[in-house]
Amino acid sequence: MTSLLDDESAEMIATTCRTTVGDSCRSVTYFTRDDYDQLYLREDLEQDADLTSFIGNEWRGFQITQDAYRGSELGAYEYTIRSFERGYLVRVTTDREGVFVTTDGISMQDFEALAAALKSVLR
Repeated sequence: MTSLLDDESAEMIATTCRTTVGDSCRSVTYFTRDDYDQLYLREDLEQDADLTSFIGNEWRGFQITQDAYRGSELGAYEYTIRSFERGYLVRVTTDREGVFVTTDGISMQDFEALAAALKSVLR
């Protein structure tokens, strides 16, 4: 299934995302600084996204966000939500790995539940 993760870990991440947001889950991608694996793609979507560019941007975005808000009164960074015309991207990252999930429209509580679930899986 994946070269970065064993099959069990890859399945756990994909299942966690799909269970948390249901049919609104569009795709799930695991990434590190150097590589990525798409763990899930909803069957009504085409695999035509330039994931290499996404990963580069999401990794740099994490580093920039960590540096920019360090020591802020807002507290520690938790996760990122990006809004697009036809969906959302949620990024949860540790210092060495991350997952981004694309979704259809979901509630803020669903975003929070997804981020919390992914943080526990990435630990």
